[in-house]
Order: sequence, then C-alpha cells, then structure tokens
Amino acid sequence: MSELNINLIINSIVFSIIGIVIMILGYFFIEKITPENTWKQIVHEKNIAVAIVLGAFIIAIAMIVSAAIHG
Repeated sequence: MSELNINLIINSIVFSIIGIVIMILGYFFIEKITPENTWKQIVHEKNIAVAIVLGAFIIAIAMIVSAAIHG
C-alpha cells in the first residue's frame, strides 16, 4: 500500500471549500435573476415546482464546478 500523501488531502480540502463557495455564490446568483424570492416560495408557499427548478439549477452548477475542478 502506498503511503498517505498529505498534499493530496490538503488539495481535496481546498478544492472542496472552493466548490462549496462557488455553489453558494451560484445560489445567490440564481436568487438575483429570478423574479420571486425562491426561498419564500419553497418554504412558506410550498411551491414544489420552484423547488424542482432550483434543485435542477443547483445540480447543474455542481456538475459544472465538479468538471472544472476535476479537469
């Protein structure tokens, strides 16, 4: 078995943090471009359609960030 390389662990942690930050920024960007407050629509008005669309946006952003980090 190969020895555990600390640089690989540090790189994984750094890229994970970068990915999470980009996901949060992506959510705020989506929130800005939509005409309604998506969180209010999902939580208070129980709008399932908005929840599905927002989930699809978040999955799409996650796939793009993952592909960009992975190379």
